[in-house]
Amino acid sequence: MKRLVVLSHVVHYRHDGKLYAFGPYAREIDIWADLFPEVVIAAPCRDSAPKGDSMPFERANITIHPILKTGGDSLGAKIAQLIWLPLVIVGLSRAMAHADAIHVRCPGNLGFLGVLLARFFSRYRVAKYAGQWNGYPGENLTGRLQRWLLKSWWWGAPVTVYGEWKNQPPHVHAFFTSMMSDQQVETAVTHAREKTFSYPLRVLFSGRLVAEKRVHVFIDAIAAVAASGIKIEVRIVGDGPLREELEAQARASGIAEFTRFVGAVPFDQSLQHYRWADCLLLPSVHSEGWPKVIAEAMCHGLICVAVDHGQVGRMLNGRGILLPNGETEQFVTALKSIADDPAKFRELGQQASHWSQRYSRDGLRSALAELLQQNWSVRLIQPGNTSTAPEVHSAEILLNE
Repeated sequence: MKRLVVLSHVVHYRHDGKLYAFGPYAREIDIWADLFPEVVIAAPCRDSAPKGDSMPFERANITIHPILKTGGDSLGAKIAQLIWLPLVIVGLSRAMAHADAIHVRCPGNLGFLGVLLARFFSRYRVAKYAGQWNGYPGENLTGRLQRWLLKSWWWGAPVTVYGEWKNQPPHVHAFFTSMMSDQQVETAVTHAREKTFSYPLRVLFSGRLVAEKRVHVFIDAIAAVAASGIKIEVRIVGDGPLREELEAQARASGIAEFTRFVGAVPFDQSLQHYRWADCLLLPSVHSEGWPKVIAEAMCHGLICVAVDHGQVGRMLNGRGILLPNGETEQFVTALKSIADDPAKFRELGQQASHWSQRYSRDGLRSALAELLQQNWSVRLIQPGNTSTAPEVHSAEILLNE
C-alpha cells in the first residue's frame, strides 16, 4: 500500500517552495501522510501567497495534482461548471488511475464526483464527511445526495463522520479530530487545572469571519452585556470576507474600545488566546459537525457557549452552556450567568477539560490506522513525525516517472 490519493475541494497554495491549505485540514492530511509512503492531493491549487488561515503541510511525502476549480452560486458560475465538468472528471481520473488507495473528502463538488468515480479505480477507499451528518434546514441538495451515496451499497467502504447516529450502516464510523498534539493537550490541561476567572470577563470567538458563523450575533450579545454594566474584554481570532463589516459593527455598537480583532494566526499562536480567555462563544446554528474550536477551548478549561446542533450537544452536555436556537438574548443571559458566579463555572471548565483531553492528533492517527487495517486487511506504515515541509511540484510529473 504505497500511494494514497486524496480528493478534496479545498484550495491549496504553492508559495516559496511550500504547499499551504486551510490550517485544520493541512494538519489532518499530515496525519494521513504518516500512514502512507506517498500522498497525492487532487484539488484546486493556486500559485500565490496563501490566505491568513492557511498553514504549510509538514510532511515531505505530500504532493499536489492540480484540479480546475469550478463552482459558485450565480447562474453563470453554474453554467461554467457544467462546461468544465468533463475536464475536471479527466483530472480526477488521471490522479486516481495511479492510486493504491483513495480518500474522498465530503461534502463538496469534487467529493461528490469522487464518491461516484472512486470505486472504478480502487477497492481500498475511505471517505470523510466533515459536515453535519444528520443534515440541517436549508442544506443544499448535493450535500444530502452525498450522504445518501455514502450510506449506500454504491460506496461500500468506510466513512468517518462526526458523531454516533442511529440506524447507520456498519461501514459508517464515528470519528473526531483535533489539531492539538498530545504535548499541547497536556499543556492545556495543566493550564485549565490552574485557571482562575478574571474580571473583566474575557470572551473569545475563534473562526472564519463568514456569514454562517453569525459573528454579528456575537457582537450584538457583547454590546448588550457591556450595556448592562458588566466589564468585559473581547478577542475575535480569525479572518474572512466580513471582517471590515464586523469591525464597523463593533464601532457602531460602542464595543470597539475593548474588542480586538486579532486576524488569522498560526495554530500555535491561537492556543495563546485560549489561555487568555475565560469563555468561548460560537453563534453558528448549523453545519458544525464537530467544532474543533470547542474541543480545544474545553481542553483549556474555558466555558463554551454554543447552539445545540450537530455534535455540540454531545460535547457540552454537562460541560458547557447549550442554547436552544442561538438568539442574541440567549448569549447575553449565558454571559451574565458566568459573570455572576465564576466559581460555579470554574468547576464546569474543569469537567470540560477532563473530558476533552482524550482528543488529539496523535490519537486520531492511531485510530485511523486501526480503522483502515481492520477494513482493508492491510498493514500501514506509521513513521515518526517529521517537521520537514513537502516539496512543491505537480504530482502529474511524479506519475510519469
